[in-house]
Formats: sequence, C-alpha cells, structure tokens
Amino acid sequence: MARSLALSLCLLVLFHGCLAYRQQSQYSQSGQNECQINQLQAREPDNRIETEAGRIESWDYNQDDFQCAGVAVQRIIVERNGLHLPSYTNTPRIVYVVQGRGHLGMVMPGCPETFEESEQSDEEQQGSQQQPSQGRQGQGQQGQQESFEQLDRHQRVRRVKEGDVIAIPAGVTTWSYNDGDQSLIFVSLLDISNNHNQLDQNPRRFYLAGNPQDEFNQQGQSRGQSRQQQEQQGRSRRQQQGNNNNNIFAGFDTRLLADALNIDQQTAQQLQGQNDNRPQIVRVQGRLDFIQPPESMREERQLQGQQGQNGFEEVFCHMKIKQNIGKPSLADVFSPQAGRISTLNGFSMPILRHLRLSAERGFLYNNAIHSPHWNLNAHEIVYVIRGSARVQVVNDNGETILDDQVRQGQLFVVPQNHAVLQKAMSNGYEYIAFKTDDNAMMNTMAGRTSVLRALPDVVLANAYQMDREQARNLKYNRQETLALSSSRSFQSQRSWWAVA
Repeated sequence: MARSLALSLCLLVLFHGCLAYRQQSQYSQSGQNECQINQLQAREPDNRIETEAGRIESWDYNQDDFQCAGVAVQRIIVERNGLHLPSYTNTPRIVYVVQGRGHLGMVMPGCPETFEESEQSDEEQQGSQQQPSQGRQGQGQQGQQESFEQLDRHQRVRRVKEGDVIAIPAGVTTWSYNDGDQSLIFVSLLDISNNHNQLDQNPRRFYLAGNPQDEFNQQGQSRGQSRQQQEQQGRSRRQQQGNNNNNIFAGFDTRLLADALNIDQQTAQQLQGQNDNRPQIVRVQGRLDFIQPPESMREERQLQGQQGQNGFEEVFCHMKIKQNIGKPSLADVFSPQAGRISTLNGFSMPILRHLRLSAERGFLYNNAIHSPHWNLNAHEIVYVIRGSARVQVVNDNGETILDDQVRQGQLFVVPQNHAVLQKAMSNGYEYIAFKTDDNAMMNTMAGRTSVLRALPDVVLANAYQMDREQARNLKYNRQETLALSSSRSFQSQRSWWAVA
C-alpha cells in the first residue's frame, strides 16, 4: 500500500515536472521566434485617446520588436488641473516624467495612511477654548470622536517633476494630478513578460473610476490570437457591457456593492459611473486640496534619511519608488565635449530589483556619439525626449536591421545582444532608455572600457589582418567611455542642453 502510494506520488511529480518543462520550452521557443527580427524602425504612437483634460497615446505592442522585448509603452499627457483617475495594471511599470510637475499618489496595499490632518482649524480651537471646562469634560470623548471622523487620512502623495523615474509594482493603484503651469507628460513602460504578470501576454489597465476607453485592444489582435478571434471576443464584450468600457466597480451588483461598502445605492451608482461619461483624465473643478509632503529640500532629505536607516527602504510600505536622474550633478558619465549619462538600477533604487527593470538617461551634445554597444542581459527600449540622432542596430548576421534618424517623440527597440550605435545630430540628442533587467549590463565596442581595449593587440592584428601598430591605435585612440566626442567636431555647442 505504502509502495503504491509512493509510486503514485513520484509519477505525479514527474508528470507535473514534464508539463512545466514543456510549457517553459514552448514559451521559450515562442520568445525565440518572436525575436527573429529582420527589420526595426523608429515608431510613433499608433493609438490615441482624447479626454477632457489630456490624452493617452500607446504604441502597438503586437509589432515584432515589442513582442521580442515583451513590453508595451504609453505616453500620458495630463493638462493643467487634470486628474488621471486611479488605476492599476497587470504588469510592473517604470515611468519617466518627460515634462512638467505635479503629484502622484500610489496606494500600497496594507500600508497605513501616514498623511493625516491632526489639528483643528483656528476657529474650531478658539471655539473649544471658550467652552466651560465642565462641558469639555462631559463631551470630550464624543467631540474628539466626531472631529476625528471628519479628518482626512491618506497614504503618501509624492511630488513629481521632469527627470523623475518612478517604479510601480503590478496591481498597485496610482493616480496623478497636474497643478503646474504646463502639461505633465509621462512615458510608461509596461513589462508584459515579467513573472509578476500571471495573466496572458497582453497589457491591461483596470480603472477604479470613470468610464475609460480601451487603451490597448483597439490597436489590433492580441498576442497568440488570430485577428478573427480577437474581433469575436471584442464583439462579445461589447454585447455584454455596451459600447463603452467601465471601471471595475461597474461589474458588481449595485445592492451587493452598497452593502459591502455600507453606503446607499445612489452612492454605489456613482462609484459605478452609471451617469458618468468621462474617460480616463478628468478636469478638476477648482483645485485638489489634500495633505501634501514637505516642500523644502531640507525636510525632504531628512525624511528620506529617516527611511534609509536600518534597511527601512527594503520594507514594502517604505520603499523608495522615485528618483530624479535628470540633474547634471547626478551624472554617472560626463564628458565636456560629448555630454552626460545617468543610470538607475537595483543597486541605486532597491525596488527595481523587485520589478527587474532599470533605466538610463542620456544628454548628448551636437554630433556626440553614444559608444556602440550591446546589452548582455536585457532588451532596451529608447524614447527620444528632445533632439534627434542617427541610429543603427545590427543583428547576429551582421545585417543592419535599423538605420534611421530618430526624432523627438519617437521610440525604438534594441533587442538583447544586438549592437547599437547612436550619434546625435546638430540639435543634440536627449533620451530615456528602459531596460528589462534591474542590473542591465552592456559591453561597449569603443572607448576605454571596450571589448577591443581588453583584447591583446596580437589577437586584433590577426583577427582584422592589420599590423600591431594599427592594432594598438585601434585600442588606445579613445580615452572616453560611453559619451564620445565626434572626430569631426572639435567644439560642442551645448548651451541649450546644459540648462536641461
């Protein structure tokens, strides 16, 4: 009996192991097929949703280069006094603030509301001081309870500005508000292939308010599905829910929802957006008045310092989720002739280890060159913030699969191990690159840390049919690392870029 049970358990484990290996092999084979790319191109957004206070643009994630990288990308523009309604996605996100300043709220599940109104207004305090002491003693607890119930409490709201990188885990609710004097622009990468996404290989955003329009499926067929299957599913959803999408509260029965939240049915209908036709970004009447974090840099540094003690930043509720990499003083690589490059990875921002993502921010002066390189362990998705550049990408067959001039607002993908060369044009080149590993590593092909510099000169001489003097010139004619000055330009005109 015991032997039969043990044999059954062994067979069950073996079966599940084979099934898991088969599924993993199929997924790996699918990923390999998706990365058989013969042509890349710089892309602009394929889909646009206009709202009353901004717009949401997205790139078609079904294109071969996006499928290879396993990502989707959005550009979100929030106009002045606009509110991007609370939502969450099925994937981890890494977001860059391209322009403007505003507020971003992030709801970490199970974490306390650390921002709260703890004092009464001056009028309330004066009124309470005029009350007799006996009245205060008799009504103290009841008055305090009523006052406490009226005070607002919420989780931390962060001030964001141009140059900030924000890391957002899968399923975490975020909202943003523009209280600045110009449009607030985010570029957001959704890592669809991340193991935190346990759904399918499609990006999905779940809204908690409004009647949002579909941000992704309007672009075409879903991954792994034929166009006919996608159209049939789309018709089925429209027949069930009507022409517009709804927020997640709308799917619940109104009475059950009211009972669960202990509210009346009218309030429940407002949550469901039954009479609300506004899409994702709405215009605020007046201004949002909420408890804000300290404004001064000194207070902010003190707050960050307190969170950094005793490994506190590793605790989920106290994770540092944003960091600015646009400041010149934070550059990891700087060349007076070429520009500067800043990186952000799991070492400098620990939450990125959890998300398995990283970022690189570059400012290249006119005619400067980003050292040709390949990424050892990550795909690279590059968004052009300002300026333009000549970009070439080469595959394993030595074929040029991208040779184009990219400009502001465009995006291109560099698959893992593919070599890429970028040269700024006369108006300079500013970019943000998202990478699909928290410790993305690159191997440069020119400069002081290049693969050529590390090879013996005799190996270079025999590999490229040159004499040793030529080989040594090849190794040592560049003393820079990542940001390279052009041999055709001896003076950089960078006044506009220095103030960025």
